Parts: sequence; C-alpha cells; structure tokens
Amino acid sequence: MAANILAERALPSVADAHLARLAAAGSACHPWVEDLGAVPAVAEPRDLADAVHLLCGLHGRHPGLVDLAVARSPLPVRGWLAAAADAWERERLYLLRLTAAVGPLPSTPGNAQTEAAMLAQRHALETLARSERSGCALGAATALTGDWCSIRPLLDRAAVRVGIDVPPGALPDQASIAAVLETAANTPGTERAIRFGAEQLLLQHRALWDLLETRSEARQGF
Repeated sequence: MAANILAERALPSVADAHLARLAAAGSACHPWVEDLGAVPAVAEPRDLADAVHLLCGLHGRHPGLVDLAVARSPLPVRGWLAAAADAWERERLYLLRLTAAVGPLPSTPGNAQTEAAMLAQRHALETLARSERSGCALGAATALTGDWCSIRPLLDRAAVRVGIDVPPGALPDQASIAAVLETAANTPGTERAIRFGAEQLLLQHRALWDLLETRSEARQGF
C-alpha cells in the first residue's frame, strides 16, 4: 500500500506533463526551427518567408483550431478557450499581415505535394478540434498555445526584416494553461484525451518543420 501511495505521488501532474511534452517534442526541439532562428543567420531569407506562408496556411484560417475547440469543450474550460480564441484572432491577423508583407511563396519544386500535405494537416487539426473525446480538443489547443512561444520569435524576426510592427503577444501564459489543464483533467480518461490531443498537435508541427526543411533543400540551386 505504501509503495502504491509513493508511486502515485511520483506521477507528474497534467501541467508538468504538458511542459515535458513541449520540452521533448515541441517546435523548439526541431533542427529547422533552430536554423531559422540562429544568430547569425543560417537559413536564407526565403526560408523564413516560406515558414511564414506555410504557418499561415495551417493557422491563418478562420475558424481555427481554438475557435472550433470552444464548442467541443465542457463548461468549466469553455471560458478559458473563448478568451484564448480572442487572443488567437489577434495572432491570426498578425500572421495574415506578415504573410502579405514577406512577398509571394518562394518558388519551390514539388508545390503540388506541399498543397496535399497542407490539406492533410488542416484536416488533422480540424479533426482534433472537433473530437468527441472530452479533453482532446483542449489538449490540442493548449499544446498549440504553448508551442507558439517557440514559433512567435520566428514571425517577429520576419516582421523586423520586412519592416512591419511587431505586436505584443496576447496568448495565455504557461501558468494559465497549467491552471486550465488541472481543472479539466478530472478523470483518467480526460487526462489521456488531453495527452493525445497535445501529442497529435505537436506531431503536426514537427511534420510542418520537416516539410519546410525539405522545401529548402529542394530550392538549393533552383
């Protein structure tokens, strides 16, 4: 009995698990994100513009993942999601403005395959946001919000390069995310669904960075 109690106490909280997922599988861990953010620059300007365009293709549409998640989540967390959706609308407008400012999508061999991949990713995010599993949509929304902390600096770098203002970030902070996760994870099933939604969101982001890195390689000498 004592061993069981100690084992339960050793289990990480849902908020700790969220931070561990971001640290292990978030965008900050991807080599291409490191290259895009390196100082002095490693990637070419068109690589950064390409990232802006594809991020806009994934997250620049309305309704987005967080908007869709609001209606699919229980009342105790719906207020948090609604506030997060309002903040995401400001991020979306920034992303749209930045996409226009960086110029056209860099010419790259295999654009048809890119379109197919982006369509599949958007479908995957919509499926997560519309999931009937309690906690899945919230897991995806909190993972997106947490992972954006690693993505936003790349957008800001592109904004500085093309000379547009960088708006202050308004998304919920990690403390707010931790609080809503602890509120929501009131059953083992919900906690598993939160984990699944978060893991799938981060998987989609990793696939996006893989695609961007492949596109950069395809442009070499093109």
